[in-house]
Parts: sequence; C-alpha cells; structure tokens
Amino acid sequence: MAAGRGDAFLVIGESLIDVVHTPDHDPVEHVGGSAANAAVALARLGRPVWLASAFGADDRGQRIRSELQDQGVGWASDPHSLEHTSYAVAELDDEGRASYTFDVAWRLHSLREDLPAPVVVQVSSLAPTLEPGAGQVLAVVRGLRGRALIAYDVNLRPAITGTGPDVVAAVEAMAAVSDVVKASDEDLAGLYDDRDEQAAIAHLLALGPVAVVVTRGAAGSGWYDGSVAVETPAQPGPVVDTIGAGDTFGAAMLDALATRGCVGAGAPAALRALTAAEVHDVLSWAARAAGVTVSRAGADPPYLRDLG
Repeated sequence: MAAGRGDAFLVIGESLIDVVHTPDHDPVEHVGGSAANAAVALARLGRPVWLASAFGADDRGQRIRSELQDQGVGWASDPHSLEHTSYAVAELDDEGRASYTFDVAWRLHSLREDLPAPVVVQVSSLAPTLEPGAGQVLAVVRGLRGRALIAYDVNLRPAITGTGPDVVAAVEAMAAVSDVVKASDEDLAGLYDDRDEQAAIAHLLALGPVAVVVTRGAAGSGWYDGSVAVETPAQPGPVVDTIGAGDTFGAAMLDALATRGCVGAGAPAALRALTAAEVHDVLSWAARAAGVTVSRAGADPPYLRDLG
C-alpha cells in the first residue's frame, strides 16, 4: 500500500550553514546540511517530515530553525544540543562544482515521545559516523527497524571524519540495518579504494540492504539489488551549482518509493517486488528533482508543482 500523504517521514542528520564562495562574488550564507536539505526536499514534495538534528542557540541556529519551520519541517527532537552552529565553507569552481571545508559537531537529543510513528526513516551523511551522536543514531535506527523503510545516504565527508577503518566500520554498521543505501561513486571510492565499483556494491549488498543506489553526477545513477540492475541518465539542463543535488535525489527517491508502497514494516518485501520499469521510474523522478536543484544557487530543491 502506498504511503498516505499524512504518513510521517523521519530524517536524522546534520543541519548547518553553507558559506558559499563563488568566483568574483562575496560569500553568501545558505541553510544547508545533508539532512536539512533532504527534509526540505521531502516537505516540498508534500511529505510530512520530522527532523532530528543538532545546532546551537546562536543566530545561525535560529536562522536554521526558522527557515526549516517555514518550510513545514517539524522537530523530532530538541535541536539545541551544540555550543555553536556548525558550518561548511563551499568553494565553487567555474563549472559550479563545490569543494568543502567544515567546522562541524554532532550530538543528538532523544526523540520526542509524541513523535508520530514514521513509515520512512532517512539517515544522512555524518549522523552515523561522527561521535558522540553516531552511537545515538544507530540505537534509534535499530529501534525503528522492521517498522519503517530505513534509507541511508552515505554522503561521505572525509574532511571531517577521514576515511580510515573506523569510518568504514561505522558506515557498514548503518548499512547493515538499512533497506536502501545510497552512495555516490566518490563515496564508494573513498570507502573501498581496493575495490572497483561493482565489487564495492556487492560488498554493501552482502551486509544486508535490499538495494544499493549509486549516483554518478552527470553520468546518471544506478540501482542494484543482486538480481536487478537499472541505470538511468542524469537530467539534462543548466548547472548553477551542485549543492544539495544528492540530498534532493535521495529525498525524491524516497518520495517515489513511498508512492509505490515501499514503506513501513512491509518495505523490504515491497522493494524486492519492484520491477525494472518501476525502478527506472523511481530513479528518473529523483533525477528530475535533482536537475531542478542544480539549476538554482545553493540547496534549493523543487516543490511538487515544479516537477509537473
């Protein structure tokens, strides 16, 4: 059964301020962070979304709280768990590609007791890899496993966590309790520099998820579940910058999966029952949404009306 438009989506991960430097322009600050971007994207696609995140009570933190609330994002926990709000400095090249440096911390407060039971849980980026919050996140996800679709967007950040054995172990622990793992080709190379891409995908699948989704920027994306392999092109169009593109892709993918009934306790079985044509449509929807985001400055995902 497809997720109802009133069913709750829970997103867990960082919220921060992106300080964006572009050639020949003064820096501009945007609300960002992998989880915050995904939560906004889901809200704009019409999904009731709750965010478990962390930031300070400073001016930047108040801006994050205000802007996300304005987008319809609810708070799954008290986000004021840090002394100051994290930030990322994004340097854009002439083609709009971003490279980052960070000042980031992560700590998660307990989920609200009155939080609606989620049918989808998305864990993003630093949440399972940066202590002291990583252990808290893994415990939350284990508690929800079997009751919701669990999706993990790896979105590796070597500048913060490095890429050593401890990081690989944390990524694999989260992958092992997830139904869908999304990773970029760069994520896979950073985790498994001794394996080619297909070997890395096979390794992740062996940990337990039903499917691994790989994004490759302008080269498109692929879905791999051990029996079905579906690859789709990226959405053609102008590129202003790539900030938030992967987060939008992941959120729109979850929206499309929820429409096809891949939610709740029955999510694993529903994922396995997807046909190649259905998977193609899921990836195409995600690519369309990401294509809108890259056509705009900063992490500015589309509303449902923008996708026709």
